[in-house]
Order: sequence, then C-alpha cells, then structure tokens
Amino acid sequence: MTNKKFIHDNFLLENKYAEELYHNYSKDLPIIDYHNHLSPKFIAENKTFKNITEVWINGDHYKWRAMRTLGVNESYITGAASDEDKFKKWAETVPYTMRNPLYHWTHLELARYFNIYDLLNDKSGQRVFGETNEKLNSGDYSCQQLLQKMNAEVVCTTEGPTDTLKYHHQLAKSDFKVKVSTAFRPDAAILISNSGYNKYLDTLSDITGLNINTYTDLCEALKNRIEYFHENGCKLSDHGLDQIYFENFTENEVNTIFKKKRENKSISTEEALKFQSAILIFLCETYHDYGWVQQFHVGALRNNNERMHRILGPDTGWDSIGDFPQAQKLSAFLNALDGKDKLTKTIIYNLNPADNEVMATMIGNFNDGSIKGKVQFGSGWWFLDQKDGMTKQLNALSNMGLISCFIGMLTDSRSFLSFPRHEYFRRVLCNLLGDEIKRGELPNDMDWIGKMVSDISYYNAKEYFNF
Repeated sequence: MTNKKFIHDNFLLENKYAEELYHNYSKDLPIIDYHNHLSPKFIAENKTFKNITEVWINGDHYKWRAMRTLGVNESYITGAASDEDKFKKWAETVPYTMRNPLYHWTHLELARYFNIYDLLNDKSGQRVFGETNEKLNSGDYSCQQLLQKMNAEVVCTTEGPTDTLKYHHQLAKSDFKVKVSTAFRPDAAILISNSGYNKYLDTLSDITGLNINTYTDLCEALKNRIEYFHENGCKLSDHGLDQIYFENFTENEVNTIFKKKRENKSISTEEALKFQSAILIFLCETYHDYGWVQQFHVGALRNNNERMHRILGPDTGWDSIGDFPQAQKLSAFLNALDGKDKLTKTIIYNLNPADNEVMATMIGNFNDGSIKGKVQFGSGWWFLDQKDGMTKQLNALSNMGLISCFIGMLTDSRSFLSFPRHEYFRRVLCNLLGDEIKRGELPNDMDWIGKMVSDISYYNAKEYFNF
C-alpha cells in the first residue's frame, strides 16, 4: 500500500458527490477576495521576500499564539532571533497544532505555493526552509505573482480615511491584471473615547484641508474622504466594532459631546455611545448615497493582555471572542437606516458562534426584495474561519435563510500566502453538500447544486459587488 499525501486532490472531500462538486464547479473559478489587510505598497512595488519567515511567520498572530502556547520564547516569535531560527521553531510547533486549522492551512500553503507535500516538523524544517527560500528568490514569487498563482481576480485591501491611496493609484496605472481596490475603514473617527482621538482628527483635518472644530465639520470631512475614495474606485466600507451602537441622541447632544472632546474634556460612556451612534448612522447613510457595500465585523474582545499590548502593540495575538449583546442594538440600527430607505447592501460578520442564529435571522428582517441577498451573514472569520466554524455558519445560514444567495469566502488576512483559505472553504462547502446528497437529504441534481456551488464560490460576489 502506497502512502497517500496528506494534501491530495480530494482532501476534505469524503465522497464522489463532494468530489464532483468541487472539481467540476468550484476549483478553477477565480477568487474575489473582497476584504483583507494586505499591503498595497507591497503589491504596487511588487515586493519580493528574502525568506519564508518574512512572508509566512512575521505578522501572523495565529502562528504566534500557537508557539506561545507551546512555550516558545518570544525571541523566536517577535524578537531578535534569526529568520532561520524562527522558522525552525515554527516547524517544531506544527505537529502540535493538529486539530487546529493551522495544521491544515500550513500544509495547504506549502503545497499550493511551493509544491511541497512533506509534513512540516523538526525533521523537515531545515530542508523546507532552504527549498522555499530558493523558490522565493527565483524571480517567480513576487507579491503580484503570488496573487496570480492563486487565480485572484479582485483584491480589496483596507484603508482609513487619512490614507492617500497612493499605491492604489499606482496599481490602477499599471498593467497588473488583478484588480486591487480598497475598503474604507473609519473606525478611528468613530471611537471617540480612544486615546489620540483629537490627534487623529488633526491629521484628518490636514488631509482634507478642513478645520474640524464641530461635529458638522467632522461629517463634512468624512464625506470628503468618502467621495475621494469613491472617485478612486472604492465600493466598500468596513468596520471592526465590538458591537453595533444605537442610542437615541439629539443634534445638540452630539454637538456638545464633540465640543467637549475637542476641548480635551472627559466624556462619559453614555456620551461616547450617543456620539458613536450618530456618526455611524451618518456614515451608513452616506454609503447608501454612493451605492457602497458596508461591512461590519462584530464580536472581538481586543487587547486582553495589557502587559503584552504595551510591549508589542495591537494585532499581535492577544484578542479573543467577546460575548457582547448584539441583537437589539443591531436591529434598531438597521431599522433606523431602513426606515429612511438608507440601508445599503450590508454584510455582518459574527465572531461569537453563540450568535450565529441571531445573525442568520437578523438579515432576513431587512432583505426587502429589492436586491438579491441585500443583507448578508458573512463567512466565518478570525477564530471561526476553520472547518467547524465555516460549517456552523453555513448551517445557520441554510436553516434560517438562503445559502444559495451567499457571497462566500474572504481571507481577512495580512499574509500573501493566505489565499488557499478560499480553497479550504470551497472544499468544506462541497463536502457539506455532497454528504447530504449521499444521505438523500438533497437530490442528486448536479446541474442545480453545482450551479449553487459556483455561485457561492464566485458568481454571487461578482454580482453583489459589481466588479
């Protein structure tokens, strides 16, 4: 009996129906990655990476959390150890990640980008380090080539209102065939209690040429940047909030709260929530005016370890799932926009699996027949973008809504080697449907179910975003 590669053609596909759905209806479709945190500078300058650590481990807090759990010293994670030694420590860690999605992702990425099918461990680490580095330095592994290897058609990075979009301009004038757009993320202008808020507004003032002394000034400055982003091809916004804010407020209250903040006076939690509600409603009404899609990533409890946050800063692996109440405020928020006929296309990503059914039913309240899948329950993200999390999201959406209208997967990643997550999602989707065909819960109608798979994999997103 010959040993079968761990990553093989039918990885995660458990029967012939799943295999047919994946290979005939999903595998070869292009990728629309409509939300990620890739560097547009790296893409525009077509950066190459010196070694596998630089492109694969540096900045990847998923891997960092695993290494810390195993007891790996921080010097091999974010510290001063050499790139080679950091990679060796990761290779030693990989066997201990079994049943964590990192084990699947690691071997998928080695296979798809480098044609390496060996299991990564302490024995193979040195050889894999050398082989990947040789390929990365071959001239065929620049950032643009990495995106093309994965058949990416559209890539949307994420930028704040103060970004000049310099690199997006550069890419728009280039002959790079992958469309690189942006998503507008104004959280820094919303979260009035954050330290440095006034300093941020001063930067926003500089870039818009508008004095921001009143709440009206702030709205004008943000609309100025929305218009600028729109003129440069932006069709999406994105928000990373613990929960959606919705408090009743008056114009006078909001003006007073903003004035207090600009005068460096303290504001209460209640005042902050009123302000955040007002500015979020303003932004979302403006998105509707421009025909954008708005995205909300809710449910993360960030920067839990204050000591390590002070040392390393945000996005270094100290975040977790939060248990914020979501339903009532989200309902009131969407209802306020819908009541003015100002609810644009909306995607809600949920981080707490306990709220999956809340989100899956909430979207049905505001799908009004005007647009196919107007309000979407977004794919499993962050801690839920793995087989179990994806399956639970797909099941909740299927049970409470129409999975056939779903716009599918995205990477939400900072890594140029993360795009096999689309393949991973597509395999999970096809196996879920294939298993139900096998059990007689779905008909053996490959034409229709295959079309549904193709739509979820690619065509629904293409239509939804009008790329």
